Amino acid sequence: MKIGIPKALLYYYYFPFWDVLFKELGIETVLSEDTSKVILDLGVKKAVPEICVPMKVYTGHIINLLDKNVDYIYIPRFVSLSKGTFMCPKFMGLPDMIKGLFDDIDDKILTNSIISKDDDISDFKIYKDFIVRLGVSKYDLKKALKRAREEWLSFRKLNKKGFDINELLDEDTPQKYDGDITIGLLGYVYNVYDRFMNMDLINTLRKMNVKIITFDMLDEKLIKKYQSRFKKEMFWEFTNKIMGAAYNFMEMDIIDGIIQISAFGCGSDSILEPFLSIDSENAKKPYMILRIDEQTGESHILTRIEAFIDLVRIKKQKLKRVKVENTSEGVI
Repeated sequence: MKIGIPKALLYYYYFPFWDVLFKELGIETVLSEDTSKVILDLGVKKAVPEICVPMKVYTGHIINLLDKNVDYIYIPRFVSLSKGTFMCPKFMGLPDMIKGLFDDIDDKILTNSIISKDDDISDFKIYKDFIVRLGVSKYDLKKALKRAREEWLSFRKLNKKGFDINELLDEDTPQKYDGDITIGLLGYVYNVYDRFMNMDLINTLRKMNVKIITFDMLDEKLIKKYQSRFKKEMFWEFTNKIMGAAYNFMEMDIIDGIIQISAFGCGSDSILEPFLSIDSENAKKPYMILRIDEQTGESHILTRIEAFIDLVRIKKQKLKRVKVENTSEGVI
């Protein structure tokens, strides 16, 4: 049996879990190709025009998997990963959206509702329907979930040590990178790590000698601590994570500036952005939003990044001179 997994959306957060889960059950996992202009164009043509570009990309990946002769395509219905908050409605309705876009696809979709108290989605109750659908035993499923959880926790442990997700997924020996300035990079994992959609932003910054810290590299407890400063949190799980990471970045001395990458038409980002824009100015942290959609060009992204990084470097050098001058005056 072959199960297709679209290389989009929360693939960048949960693929190590899904991959081990299915392989432990004796099922081959088949990935769609990396996002490309072909996949994006296929998704744009098929998807609802008004929907955000990550969902159009996801649709293109579904088309790509349909050409790979898989038995099922795994499309989980993410509902909640903590009490009182929910996923974006598009995630909750994702299996239904795909069914509505494609004829005769119902039998190919493997789905389940993911409702969890935290990011650990290994609870047996979430997957019990797989026993009948995949023809596996309860014992084997529990054993596979345990192994998948171990693999995912190991992946997250390395991620939180500063290794980026793409390298953990693609490279045998992931690397750490340094730089003369450090940027806090905000954004949902599929915006931050889809190299095609963001014009390979992370590697572009590294070529400019910039060190990157992303929200997924921060400990969940630290993110929660900064989330709790708001009297009322956002309704959406990953928006809260981005918010907590942002306010942490604003107080981190090693962070010289903040870049937020956002998809055009993202409703939750449109609510979060004004808070970050105002409060980053109050915190005296340079802040820039990069908005991407299916029309985004590389030259536009590169020009804005270069200008922002130049300004951040100038500010850092100026602060260093002021500090040296103040220290010298104190000695005298």
